[in-house]
Amino acid sequence: MTSPTLPGHPHVHYRNQTLYIEDQQLSDLAREHGTPLYVYSQAAMLQALQAYQRGFAGRKVQICYAMKANSSLGVLQFFAQHGCGFDIVSGGELQRVVAAGGDPSKVIFSGVGKTRAEMRQALEAGIGCFNVESEPELEVLSEVAQSMGLRAPVSIRVNPNVDAKTHPYISTGLKGNKFGIAHERTVATYQRAAQLPGLRVVGIDCHIGSQITDETPYLDAMDRMLDLVQAIEAAGIAIHHIDFGGGLGIDYNGDTPPEADALWAKLLARLDARGYGDRQLMIEPGRSLVGNAGVCLTEVLYVKPGEQKNFCIVDAAMNDLPRPAMYQAYHAIVPLQEPAADRVPQVYDVVGPICESGDWLGRDRSLAVAAGDLLAVLSAGAYCSSMGSTYNTRPRPAELLIDGTATHLIRARESVSDIFRSERLVPLPKKG
Repeated sequence: MTSPTLPGHPHVHYRNQTLYIEDQQLSDLAREHGTPLYVYSQAAMLQALQAYQRGFAGRKVQICYAMKANSSLGVLQFFAQHGCGFDIVSGGELQRVVAAGGDPSKVIFSGVGKTRAEMRQALEAGIGCFNVESEPELEVLSEVAQSMGLRAPVSIRVNPNVDAKTHPYISTGLKGNKFGIAHERTVATYQRAAQLPGLRVVGIDCHIGSQITDETPYLDAMDRMLDLVQAIEAAGIAIHHIDFGGGLGIDYNGDTPPEADALWAKLLARLDARGYGDRQLMIEPGRSLVGNAGVCLTEVLYVKPGEQKNFCIVDAAMNDLPRPAMYQAYHAIVPLQEPAADRVPQVYDVVGPICESGDWLGRDRSLAVAAGDLLAVLSAGAYCSSMGSTYNTRPRPAELLIDGTATHLIRARESVSDIFRSERLVPLPKKG
């Protein structure tokens, strides 16, 4: 018997008290591949992507997956095969796109600190557009492109000073953020870009933050963007595409973000009303495509009662899944096997083995657990593995991509020797 899916996770469900992702029993995967272990549902990624595609039916839109959310090659390959371009923020990410079979001409290069070497790399690859984030960057990019006999295609990222009402670390559209050109400087910056011999103005860009769960900031940002398009074109500079960024949130803990198709129906109606409905559009979703497609499996090592807190110590840690330690983020944590009726739940902090008090995955969780039990940390498809590290010399977990009954190993578990393979000992002084 299949129980209803878990809220926000359409392809994760209990079947006969055992947790499945699509048609794969997660406990079987944990036994075969070990823990910690990342497992992603291809069906969930496709369902999320199709919501955007429905919303854009009949429009000129390029969806560029924001690969910083999850840059595993198997994930990138999936989105490339389904027609997506990519939003990158480093030369390394560009190399990943190429390795996964992505089309460089569908790549947008964002980020405030592009180096000259990265600019040359992207120009040689023939990327679609640079999202330029400062006036000095315009000058450097023009110089690099001119030295190569090229003109770099650019859009300028505008900071519209719109509050996305999200965590301050992932808010990007306010005056105090490091991203983009100030709203008031935009027209002058476009005029300078149009004068530079190594640049070709092709668009305008805006991205106001991540994990946005309210449509209002999007509508406010769109109005400000369209005001700027009108002003820039009145100054004689054509804008060929409008890039509205990404940032749509997911359900971590009862969050209620709008569905992608419903959100874009409202945004496109606003676009039509202002006479820009026929423009080429670009968007850069990341978390909303992969966040709820992934789980992180972990084994309970010890249950440790305390005077003020009870601790459930697991083998996954902040190096594997950094969001709770970094953002105080919430991830639901559920057992892979529903507990027997006679097991009494207790309230635990779920913590990892790393030597930091900040190494926790969940605070004050009601769980009926014992050593050896397996747990799933939900909503782990975005900004988890991609932000992971080898802190405490802990190898990175394996990653699996599930397609119905098929399991694909898309990242082998790292070994300790992998971690220090590029390190070198200092030669010892010769004796006597």
